[in-house]
Amino acid sequence: MSKLLWKPSEERVKNSNMVRFMGFVNEAYRQNITDYQALYAWSVANIPDFWAAFWDFSGIKASTPYHQVIDDLTKMPGAKWFSGARLNFAENLLRFRDDHIALIFKGEGRDVVKISYAELYAEVARIAISLKGEGVGVGDRVVGFMPNMPQTIMAMLAASSLGAVWSSCSPDFGVKGVLDRFGQIQPKVLFTANGYSYKGRHFDSLPMVSHILKEIPSVERVVVVPYTEEKPDISGIANAILYEDFKSSEPSPSVEFQQLSFDHPLYIMYSSGTTGLPKCMVQSAGGILINQLKEHLLHTDVKREDTIFYFTTCGWMMWNWLTCSLATGATLVLFDGNPFHPDPGALWKLAEQEKITVFGTSAGYIAALQNTGARPGKDYNLESLRTILSTGSPLSVEGFEYVYRGIKEDLQLASISGGTDLNGCFALGNPMDPVYAGELQGRGLGMKVESFDENGCPQINRQGELVCTAPFPSMPISFWDDADGAKYHAAYFNVYPNVWRHGDYIEINEQGGVAIHGRSDATLNPGGVRIGTAEIYRQVEQLDEIEDSIVVGQDWEGDVRIILFVKLAAGSQLTEDLKTKIKQTIRINTSPRHVPSKILAVPEVPYTLNMKKVELAVKKAIQGEPVLNKDSLRNPKALDYYMGMEELREG
Repeated sequence: MSKLLWKPSEERVKNSNMVRFMGFVNEAYRQNITDYQALYAWSVANIPDFWAAFWDFSGIKASTPYHQVIDDLTKMPGAKWFSGARLNFAENLLRFRDDHIALIFKGEGRDVVKISYAELYAEVARIAISLKGEGVGVGDRVVGFMPNMPQTIMAMLAASSLGAVWSSCSPDFGVKGVLDRFGQIQPKVLFTANGYSYKGRHFDSLPMVSHILKEIPSVERVVVVPYTEEKPDISGIANAILYEDFKSSEPSPSVEFQQLSFDHPLYIMYSSGTTGLPKCMVQSAGGILINQLKEHLLHTDVKREDTIFYFTTCGWMMWNWLTCSLATGATLVLFDGNPFHPDPGALWKLAEQEKITVFGTSAGYIAALQNTGARPGKDYNLESLRTILSTGSPLSVEGFEYVYRGIKEDLQLASISGGTDLNGCFALGNPMDPVYAGELQGRGLGMKVESFDENGCPQINRQGELVCTAPFPSMPISFWDDADGAKYHAAYFNVYPNVWRHGDYIEINEQGGVAIHGRSDATLNPGGVRIGTAEIYRQVEQLDEIEDSIVVGQDWEGDVRIILFVKLAAGSQLTEDLKTKIKQTIRINTSPRHVPSKILAVPEVPYTLNMKKVELAVKKAIQGEPVLNKDSLRNPKALDYYMGMEELREG
């Protein structure tokens, strides 16, 4: 049994949205459910009833009601959800139009900006009027090459109010990264800021925009938001107009929300693109709305009085996820910049000042914060903080313990895991249950998630493939330019027919807790035994001498041998003594099979733009295979260190 770190008070449980929903289900469906495990079991045994109950509970706004929750529970992909319903995504996010603060924006080195729900609605209306004037309508693509700022959310909401499809990249993607994404979907309008700030420096985005436009002739209008300059020179950008000149000057504007089917396209999201061009996943307005609202209201227990923050860029799905919490009426905090500038307390100062109640970040950020020796709980008043969310990669046991030791003892630490593919979570937190070190609290309601063994059978207390064996509303409705569905099928359904194989290596225990052991396609197989990479990272990265690491399996003499690359902390050297220490730490805390055959020092570990380690790219590099689409990496030159290493040609 994992170590118990936190347990919610009876009062917190009693006042949670989850308990309120449980009572709603009990009354409507004559149940006697009293705990989360029973509620989860009911939700996956009665999938249509669960989603119907949540539709009513959350008060989703629809101009026409649905006549059927799902047409075929055995069909995956292709099941139709909430047939007959007509709704608009933006209308649901703009249901509140009062003086309550909707958005708080903190740009690096800038004063805080606050925008009310009434102001947000009016601004969205002005942009929507102007987009309509540009001929933007149902199905057109509107894209953002933007920092995480209020105008990005406003542009998305304006586009979706008209039935247009939104897609975004953050300005650190680089020209080719943007072209690989936007170049596939023929956008009509592009929103951009003139630049962005990072680590105290300003970066000019307009030269990149100019290059991008040369390759994407479908763009008819470029809207430039002044950010790093008050009056940027846009004369070199074709069809460009400044934001203030573009938006309508209507004094009392209103939004005409297009009423569309539940499965009308809302977003185009992208795979990481490390094995070729990024796959373009088309996601539905209704599916994203109902699933993300479930995660906000029930699993995260977001209420109107909450202030919710997620450290993200507009190129990561957590931006989309955070934005949907507008539908709860809560206050969203947006941040643009480096989270360690001017010091590691940057985000915690913001948490103190704005009384953030839900603080979202990545496991990588928590590990980096821990490595600095920071103790935010001692340096800042975090009395308002009640929940920390962590995703992006598995959070180690030590990371869990650090949060309770260094940040706050009395809070819910919810490690969450899902993907861009579903724009949501397969496993995440819930406000009713305890938190155990290294564990996600449970599977998401309505998500029939299992750990499959080698024979495709569900298993408990053993590591296996993360699969979902029943449809869920936020599945992609299609992949872009995939008329016969072949790309979509190959991505998830080519291993287990009619079962979604996600590509994560997980373990589910008898209490319903979930541990993520890394990507299944990066699983190590020495001697035919499957080992998750997260098990090795956990041991290595708790050593003071190691700043970062990446582990891969090298094909060797008919088998696989484990190769561990380490980025050393300042002042450390990879001596034989340190290698021995690393191996002993791994052997004692895992097993002899986990011990690497070779340990090599590298100056850098390669990451995707969304800060995920790229084990497969490193494996290809060390084996002399081509690595496609390096532009999907944050630091592509890092791969050069791994190519042609003499040490990897030796036994």
